[in-house]
Amino acid sequence: MNASNEALPVVVIGAGPIGLAAAARLIERDIEPLVLEAGPTAASAVRAWAHVRLFSTWGEVVDPAAEKLLAPTGWTKPDADTYPSGGDWADLYLQPLADVLGDKVRYDATVTGVSRTGRDRIVDADRDAQPYVIHYTAADGSEARVFARAVIDASGTWSTPSPAGGSGLAALGERAAADRIAYRVPDFKDLAARTRYAGKRTAVIGSGASAFTALAYLADLAKDEQGTHALWILRRGISGSTFGGGEADQLPARGALGLAAKAAVDGGYADAVTGFRTETVERDTDGRLVLVGEDGRRLDPVDEVIVLTGFRPDLTFLGELRLGLDERLQAPTALAPLIDPNQHSCGTVYPHGASELSHPEKDVYLAGMKSYGRAPTFLAMTGYEQVRSIAAALAGDREAAERVELTLPETGVCGGAGLFDQPAAAEETSGGGCCAAPATLTIGAPAPSGGC
Repeated sequence: MNASNEALPVVVIGAGPIGLAAAARLIERDIEPLVLEAGPTAASAVRAWAHVRLFSTWGEVVDPAAEKLLAPTGWTKPDADTYPSGGDWADLYLQPLADVLGDKVRYDATVTGVSRTGRDRIVDADRDAQPYVIHYTAADGSEARVFARAVIDASGTWSTPSPAGGSGLAALGERAAADRIAYRVPDFKDLAARTRYAGKRTAVIGSGASAFTALAYLADLAKDEQGTHALWILRRGISGSTFGGGEADQLPARGALGLAAKAAVDGGYADAVTGFRTETVERDTDGRLVLVGEDGRRLDPVDEVIVLTGFRPDLTFLGELRLGLDERLQAPTALAPLIDPNQHSCGTVYPHGASELSHPEKDVYLAGMKSYGRAPTFLAMTGYEQVRSIAAALAGDREAAERVELTLPETGVCGGAGLFDQPAAAEETSGGGCCAAPATLTIGAPAPSGGC
């Protein structure tokens, strides 16, 4: 890199918890950050699930460098042992942090492309000496660009949920049926959402924590609203591991989610359809949806479909960069085997940093959930460790970049969230784990949600 490039900022994409922590870590290293946030406020994605309570405590979701920036403003850290909701996290920590950063955060700035100045991805000549150029659009549609010495993409995966189609593509007819398909767990405390699903037959596609939560919520709704019923669609069969570890699960909240899903089925609030990979979504004569599997099976019509098949990274605006990504997970190649969901969960992914997150393109990093590609096991505190290491690497402090400064509890520290609304009870039964939940969970009470 040219010496003149060092005067340029490091552009951070995304003003969520990891992006803002990255900015704080860069400032700690006397490196100028510029955060580009697509939404009108900080933590726009977190605000989309404001009603959801995190599995992690306040003590686990505040970055130390960020706390140092906030301290001179009179900011008071909430009780470290309590559990914030997404709204609490955004309003009481993330937005104040963004406010401290001031004009270092640029809102309504949607990144559309990142490249080397004057070099597309083909050109080798003098490539590493060129600064990065980042194109973005503003809320009014106008286009702009900024130059950077390095890029940290912490934009997450919330905006790109995976489709219903079993092949990884949208099922035929899925887009045309968008008015009856949702890709998030609905907030049934919201009157509009409650009205949409009350008294209806709803298909839930997915086998993870979010699907468990949707089933539990629909079962809860069915107790008050006659005619409410769920159809749970799994791409695999039901086995001993389908519902997780239950009370023996290393993460109590994850185990409680499985128990909630099992209770929904056992209680008659949901029927399970196994080995079904959706190929087509058709409209019935009355407008209801008929799901057709790749094996030709046609399910009885449903009124609504909730697709909870995970998330994936949006890599389109990074197309001119030379990234080294695993062909399966779309995560950095050195990181992928460490987070493979076939082998790992919250408690078995160890802290990692700049070395595992590096790419052939120097000084470009995917951080936070974006770095995990399609893997669902992201840990919040691990994300903070990532950006601490990245900032050290950009400052030339290789020893600090390679040093691990985070020790996780035995069960890991989850960055996901739970829809349980009884934090006091959770604290009493958590057994010191990161993801607290009631020891038992019955249908009729809010269920936890989210993975690690």
